[in-house]
Amino acid sequence: MAKLVNRGNKATKAGFGEGLLEAGIANSKVVAIGADITASVGVDLFASKFPGRFISLGIAEQNCVGVAAGLALSGKIPVFATYGVFSALRTTDQVRISLCYNNLHVLIGGAHAGVSVGPDGATHQALEDIAVMRVLPNMTVLSPCDATQARLSVLAAVEQCPGPVYLRFGREAMPDFTTLDMGFNIGRAQLLQEGNDLAIIATGHMTWEALQAAYELEKEGIMARVLNIHTIKPIDENVLVEAARDCGALVTAEEHQVAGGLGSAVSEVISKNQPVPIEFVGMNDRFGESGPPRELMVKFGLTAEDIVRACRKALERKRK
Repeated sequence: MAKLVNRGNKATKAGFGEGLLEAGIANSKVVAIGADITASVGVDLFASKFPGRFISLGIAEQNCVGVAAGLALSGKIPVFATYGVFSALRTTDQVRISLCYNNLHVLIGGAHAGVSVGPDGATHQALEDIAVMRVLPNMTVLSPCDATQARLSVLAAVEQCPGPVYLRFGREAMPDFTTLDMGFNIGRAQLLQEGNDLAIIATGHMTWEALQAAYELEKEGIMARVLNIHTIKPIDENVLVEAARDCGALVTAEEHQVAGGLGSAVSEVISKNQPVPIEFVGMNDRFGESGPPRELMVKFGLTAEDIVRACRKALERKRK
């Protein structure tokens, strides 16, 4: 399998915005709702192209969800986007009852995911959004790995999902390494690197770090399988069980709290079907901080080097 390369850094919010614009061009039912911010969450392209299909409701996120529900019941496909700490956490009650209980086709964009937001600090770094959104019945949860995949994920959310979708993305420019022809099938994991010594299961920005870790391990003769879990819910159980059976050890990597996030989701599947040693790379029950994005990733142990260390621990446990 050919190694994926970084074609240049690009923010996943840019991919979200491009996907939203493309979806709006293809489907006149798509409308967008903003909460006092547009460019910072990638909605400005849509708003400029379709001003009559964009509504800014100000800093009233709970009201935005109610309006989105009404639009969905009227036959529209609303896309509501703001920072993830607001779209997933401040609005949880409205999302649960207005959207999920009624199984309405509304897309919720959660920007500023992870500590890589940087200077905005703990109040604006969404680190619990996956945990909250994935427990809600009828909710689909997407976590694309780069800008190209974020673009595809919006189109998939419009075309493939009949119910509510939460889509998380970041602000900082990150490696853009996937291609449009790789496609995006909701509920299907992507195999990015082959290997049977252990499997690294990653999501979001951590997918690039997982690939770099695998390339480093290969220098030591360790062949790590790398899986990109762009769909947290419904998660691809078959691929996870196959990885556990073939490799005998797993490492999860996410820019999110380990509790309730990808690590928990993988553990739920593996403990029931194919128990093997698992190590977790992610935020460990703490808030983020304000600082340069890369320095924060290093401080909180969210780098390729940290994944390599976790892989060595997993391999040691596998051998016992």
